[in-house]
Amino acid sequence: MNKIQKITLGISSSVGSFVLAATPALAQLGNVDIPDRGYATSIGTLLSSILNLVMLVAAILVFMYLILGGIEWITSGGDKGQTEKARNKITAAIVGLIVLAASYALLQLALSLLGFSGGIQEVFNTGIRPINR
Repeated sequence: MNKIQKITLGISSSVGSFVLAATPALAQLGNVDIPDRGYATSIGTLLSSILNLVMLVAAILVFMYLILGGIEWITSGGDKGQTEKARNKITAAIVGLIVLAASYALLQLALSLLGFSGGIQEVFNTGIRPINR
């Protein structure tokens, strides 16, 4: 058995025993009230927020890669190899930005064609809703 298999086996057995030990405690909770307020009041809101966060982080990373390519181009000092490397970084960043924008636009287009005008939030909010007391 190699080291990775031993670590994986140890972690999985620890998590499994924790879940088995927590099951009786979770069964004694009974009725759990769902709060009326909060940021993620539904699974749709949560998934929409996660999607927006992922898109924001991806856009920031793409712009940082673009700036890095620009800095490498400026500091290349006329070296043909360094300039080519920097140009490839800039090209990759622009392609990444186009892919990012196109994926978001395609998602919105697909949702609107399917009749969901509220975006990804509406897709998951049409199912089970929490009971407000």
